[in-house]
Amino acid sequence: QVQLVESGGGLVQAGGSLRLSCGASGRTFSSYAVGWFRQAPGKEREFVASISWNGGSKYYKESVKDRFTISRDNTKNTVYLQMNSLKPEDTAVYSCAVRFGAPSMSVGVYDSWGQGTQVTVSS
Repeated sequence: QVQLVESGGGLVQAGGSLRLSCGASGRTFSSYAVGWFRQAPGKEREFVASISWNGGSKYYKESVKDRFTISRDNTKNTVYLQMNSLKPEDTAVYSCAVRFGAPSMSVGVYDSWGQGTQVTVSS
């Protein structure tokens, strides 16, 4: 079982940047695809970005693909989400999740989730 801990959230003005980190325990972390998801108040959790086990494949939600970058460092058991040009509509709790196999945009196929980190973008 992989345990995940997100960090790096906070309050930022529109146009600003944040880098989220998803740290994992467990020696098999490098075998997992990782996804970032977010959930705003009153809304369903939605896909943001995902990355394959070796970083060779990356996928993004259309509205973030020119602003966010997902990456990973398997030597540090960490996946990052660099978020630039943040907008108020990016405000949400951001969570990471892992699964064996290909990265996916579907919430339901991920096996383990972190607790999430709050991102608030002021206008």
